[in-house]
Amino acid sequence: MKEQRSNGHSVSMLTVHLVWSTKYRYSVLQGDIKIRCRSLLIQICDSEDVRILKGVVSKDHVHMHINYRPSQSISDLVKRLKGRSSRKLQEEFPELKKQYWGRHFWAIGFGCWSTGNITDKMVNDYLEHHRKPDDHSESNFILE
Repeated sequence: MKEQRSNGHSVSMLTVHLVWSTKYRYSVLQGDIKIRCRSLLIQICDSEDVRILKGVVSKDHVHMHINYRPSQSISDLVKRLKGRSSRKLQEEFPELKKQYWGRHFWAIGFGCWSTGNITDKMVNDYLEHHRKPDDHSESNFILE
């Protein structure tokens, strides 16, 4: 089982699968650029206290399965991953500036899917178990 995060006020195990691609789906994530992109993403995750469970840098897109803190916003995290890596890659590899003359290395947007070890049905069954049989008040939040 994955290690939970905890502090004085909360316990969590939040995981998500992230995907984003290069602008125009250009196959530029190869060789030294791919290696540097990978190391930059690891550095950014370390600085943001994000744990990488698994990751793949393909020739034109990135997949990451991460564990993050409840105080973090996925969209802000992806903005940092894409923004910092784009700036550094274009600084360090001048040949990218010819293809990405507008300084936008990554395509707009991203995909994200929550992951975990329980299903919606398991959660609903658990909540139903805690409901009193004779209590049909609105305080249960169960829509019937």
